[in-house]
Amino acid sequence: MAALFGGIWRWVYNIHMSTETWELLSYVVTVIGLPMAIFVFVYEKTRERNAAEQEMYRRLSDNYQEFLETALDNPDLKLFSHDPTPDLTDAQHERMLIIFSMAVSLFERAYLILYDEDLSDDQQRRWRSWDDYMREWCQREDFREHLPDLLVGEDPNFVTYIMGLAEATR
Repeated sequence: MAALFGGIWRWVYNIHMSTETWELLSYVVTVIGLPMAIFVFVYEKTRERNAAEQEMYRRLSDNYQEFLETALDNPDLKLFSHDPTPDLTDAQHERMLIIFSMAVSLFERAYLILYDEDLSDDQQRRWRSWDDYMREWCQREDFREHLPDLLVGEDPNFVTYIMGLAEATR
């Protein structure tokens, strides 16, 4: 086996290539190899970016599921009704405001991470699910009533967006 490889190396060593041959080979590498390397680089970066976006969306979705569990843990607040919950005690009212605040915080995070004026089809699909969640909550009269107070200090573009949703769901 060593003799075989030794013979191959001697053959490669003994080949004398002309300058024209080396020049031709360098052109081939430049014309084929460089564009191929650029394509592979761009493809990998796009794949990495898509994977990162998917991971962010998954984390936000997990956070929303945890938020829904919190809402389910408070059935006396009737948070899944579109009508305001009547006759709340002070403690219930406080819990409701905290849950509303959690919702606004989560919606703002989703807005800042996922929303853009120019979204791809996949990005639009992911954003529409969050837009639906916000619309559902904006249908609650008491959520809409508390929204201006809940939005103090939040991102101005997000405030404009969610207030537009709240107005549209009246």
